[in-house]
Amino acid sequence: MKDKKSIIIYFSRADENYSVGFIEKGNTEVIAEYIKEITNADMFKVEPAIPYSKDYNTCIKEAEERTSAHNAPIIGSVPDISDYEVIYVGSPIYWGGMPEELFTALKGLDFNGKIIRPFVTHEGSGLSSVPRQLKEICVGAIILDGLAIRGSSVNNSKGVVEDWI
Repeated sequence: MKDKKSIIIYFSRADENYSVGFIEKGNTEVIAEYIKEITNADMFKVEPAIPYSKDYNTCIKEAEERTSAHNAPIIGSVPDISDYEVIYVGSPIYWGGMPEELFTALKGLDFNGKIIRPFVTHEGSGLSSVPRQLKEICVGAIILDGLAIRGSSVNNSKGVVEDWI
């Protein structure tokens, strides 16, 4: 996979996180940066139009509301993916799956013939429903096995990421 033209599309949130406290860089972003370093992939960070609260408990309530309403606008749009062979999709686990902002980002893209490599950060839910969600939204893509890394161990996971790639 290292020699294929790739892009990393990911959502990540810093501030107060479950089990790790306040962090300056989101756990998923740390993994995305490892992937970029290993593969030289381009990156696109999905940014919510309405930022989440810095407080963890408020954030999870906001995430639940956005998931229930299927309403999470983002800033900007994903770059044209037509020249990419591999698309790494990164996400924390929110309410059993991807944050609604990733759905907003991925909707309407042409995934025919693309290889999707999902990666998530979590504190016990593994990949959760992310592979199923990606199969539903990334029609025409080949979804490969994903990588799930506990948020509390992202800073020691570069070797795991390299083995996965």
